[in-house]
Amino acid sequence: MAEWSGFRPCACIAVDAEAYGGKNDRGQSQTQHDLPRLLDGAARGADLDRAQWQIQRKGDEQLAVRLLDGTEPRLVDDYIRHLVAELREYNVQRVPEARMRLRAVVHQGLVELADNGFAGTAVVATARLLTARPLYDALAAHPGADLALLLSDDVFRSTVAGGHTTLSTEDFTRVTAQVKEYEATAWLWVPAPAVAPPEPGAAQWGKHAAPAPGEPAADRPQPAAVGGPLISNEYRGEHTNVTNIAGPVDARGAVFGFGSAGG
Repeated sequence: MAEWSGFRPCACIAVDAEAYGGKNDRGQSQTQHDLPRLLDGAARGADLDRAQWQIQRKGDEQLAVRLLDGTEPRLVDDYIRHLVAELREYNVQRVPEARMRLRAVVHQGLVELADNGFAGTAVVATARLLTARPLYDALAAHPGADLALLLSDDVFRSTVAGGHTTLSTEDFTRVTAQVKEYEATAWLWVPAPAVAPPEPGAAQWGKHAAPAPGEPAADRPQPAAVGGPLISNEYRGEHTNVTNIAGPVDARGAVFGFGSAGG
């Protein structure tokens, strides 16, 4: 773990899990066990050493501080992309209530390692950005997204706008972060979900609305495959339907019917 004295130029990386307070004891415990593992995995994927970061842990939240060393574009680009990939892999195995969705912030400025944490206005600004309304609104507006990222104006201009990442300035939306006495320009990015979430009322029918009662079976749209094998809910007595599924299946709440080939 890197140590330093006095105020030094640092990158500040903060994350916070959505809806943590609404989980029960076991759910909160699971989040606290899994969040560090996901963050460590993302750092390894980006070839960044989190063991050299100063980390302040707070339940469903982490604030990491590291000395500026020229790898900040990789922090904004590779680390965040790998974190999104870690979250997708984690969430695809879980029911919606157990998903982990993160608000994330990257800022930079002078930071001191104090006796009770971190000192410096850069740390305060990072905390304010993490609780800014645009981040909450972004996750609410994109229910299929696993992460919403907010870059401070300094970080955005020195990495993305400077052309030092694979990200484009068009990927970001300029917003105003206003929390308590803090107000600043920031840049919002919501990585696209791997699969777009189904429209309300159409979970079994992809982009189509569920068929109206009495609609002929032949006119009913086939359910869309979402991240897995195509499974048809349709039954016709004159046909034999065979579904091949590879791997474990969570069939809680499902109804299975069996019949002979002759109907």
